[in-house]
Amino acid sequence: MIILTRPNGKTFFINPELIQTVEATPDTVITLINSKKLIVKDTPEQIAERFIEYRRKTLSPFDAQKTN
Repeated sequence: MIILTRPNGKTFFINPELIQTVEATPDTVITLINSKKLIVKDTPEQIAERFIEYRRKTLSPFDAQKTN
């Protein structure tokens, strides 16, 4: 899950695997795979960065995620 911010400042979590597209129109509009659209304060670049970090965490071997 990644955290995003609604235009009213409230944050929420979303499964990034459900994101189909992210557009700046100038608001950031996320279109989900079910065609639902969400408007968020986060920039497309921030969302992409969070998605990349999410994928790194979910695809890395379990031992690599451990911290001692």
